[in-house]
Amino acid sequence: MDTFILGIESSCDDTSAAVLRNEVLLSNVTASQDVHLAYGGVVPELASRAHQQNIVPVVDQALKRAGVEREQLSAIAFTRGPGLLGSLLVGVSFAKGLSIGLGIPLVDVNHLQGHVMAHFIKENDDDNHQPPFPFLCLLVSGGNSQIVKVNAYNDMQIIGQTIDDAAGEAIDKCSKVMGLGYPGGPIIDRLARQGNPEAYHFARPAIKGYDYSFSGLKTSFLYSLRDWLKDDPDFIEHHKEDIAASLEHTVVDILMNKLRKAVKDTGIKHVAVAGGVSANTGLRNAFHEHADKYGWNIYIPKFSYTTDNAAMIAITGYYKYLDKDFCDITEPAFARM
Repeated sequence: MDTFILGIESSCDDTSAAVLRNEVLLSNVTASQDVHLAYGGVVPELASRAHQQNIVPVVDQALKRAGVEREQLSAIAFTRGPGLLGSLLVGVSFAKGLSIGLGIPLVDVNHLQGHVMAHFIKENDDDNHQPPFPFLCLLVSGGNSQIVKVNAYNDMQIIGQTIDDAAGEAIDKCSKVMGLGYPGGPIIDRLARQGNPEAYHFARPAIKGYDYSFSGLKTSFLYSLRDWLKDDPDFIEHHKEDIAASLEHTVVDILMNKLRKAVKDTGIKHVAVAGGVSANTGLRNAFHEHADKYGWNIYIPKFSYTTDNAAMIAITGYYKYLDKDFCDITEPAFARM
C-alpha cells in the first residue's frame, strides 16, 4: 500500500506544501513573500501574517496538483524548528488541526535535517541518485554553515560549524552595505559571473578543526569598502562585478578548505551540499572541480530544493513515518536548535 505524506514548511518567509507518494514527489507548492524587500530583510511579524494568508491556498494547491484527496493522506509532516517562532506557529498549528480533523499522525521535522534529506527526494520511481550512508554534507544557508557526517537519516553528527556568522549571512550583509539590495545571495552570484575573482583580497580565518568563521571576512570587507569610497564615492558602481566575484571566491574557498580537510580525515568521498547557499554558482563549480581533482562523488540538489521547501520536510517525514516516529499533539514549535 502506498504512503502519502503532506509536508508543510513555514520556518521563515516561504509558505510551502508538498505531497509525496512513498519517496516520489507529486507536488511542491511555495508562496514567497515580497513584502520584505522594502526592509532589506525578513520582518518576523509581517512573515507570520503572510503565512496565515498563504497556508490554506498553498496546501489546497499542493493536494490538487498531486491528485490526492485529504482522506488518502497517511500523515502530516511539518517543520517544528528552528526558525522564526511566529512563522513556525502558523505551520505547526495548521498541521495539528488537520491531523486532528483527519485522524492521522503528526511527524515533526527539524528544518536543518530536512535540508540534508532533500537529496533523497525522488521525482520518479527510477530516480536513484541518492548518496549512500555515510556521507558528508556541507549545509550552508543564511543562518547556518555546517559540515555534517550523515550516518543515517536519523543519525547526523555535526563535525564542524560556524562560530559566528554563517556564509549566507556574511554575503547578505556585504551586499546590503554595498547598496545592492536584498536578498544578497542571488545578486552577488549574478554579478560575480561577470567579475574577476582575484581582483581583491579579504581576510581569511585561521580556525582549528572543521569550524568556520566569517566575521573576520565581513570586517575586512567593511574596512576595504571604507577605503575605496574615501578615494572614489562611485567605486562600487564601477567595480561591483569584481567586488562580488572576489567576495564569492573568498567565501567558497573558506567553505571548501574545511570540507576538503574533513573528507581527507574521514576518508568519506561521498560529499553533498545543501541549503540556500548551495544554489550559488561558484560553490557548485567548486564541487565539480573537487570531484574531478580528488575523486569525490558529489551530490548537488536541484535549485528548487535548495531554498526552504516542503518537499524536503515531506521526505524526512516519510522516513520517520516508516519508523512510527510520530509527534505528540502537545509538542511546541522551537525557534532555536
